[in-house]
Amino acid sequence: MATKIGSLLFCPACGTLLNLPRDSEPNVSCEQCGHQEPASSYENIKITTRSHPDAFPSALRQKRKTQTKTHDSDNLGDLVLEKCPECNHSEAYSKALQLRSADEGSTVFYTCASCKHGWRVNN
Repeated sequence: MATKIGSLLFCPACGTLLNLPRDSEPNVSCEQCGHQEPASSYENIKITTRSHPDAFPSALRQKRKTQTKTHDSDNLGDLVLEKCPECNHSEAYSKALQLRSADEGSTVFYTCASCKHGWRVNN
């Protein structure tokens, strides 16, 4: 009888992870040692898959992440309509820079026109 860990079945002879049975196959053959495991060993096994939320990054989640940056120079960029996440002021200075590889989007740095809070967004 195969060893069961969670929803995985392992060969009782060599410990290799066994494949799922194909449709109407009476047995599953271990690829390592050739042991024949009855397909019925897979009956009533509940398979649950979980993914970490950061495994699939989304543009909306990236936009919510902010990073504070202090700008010392007077060259803050162009004044645009962008809501400050800190004070909710509707205008910010914007400057786009290519910080990542050329086949990826640019990074836009914002500085609030009111409170001078800085954040960035990867495009």
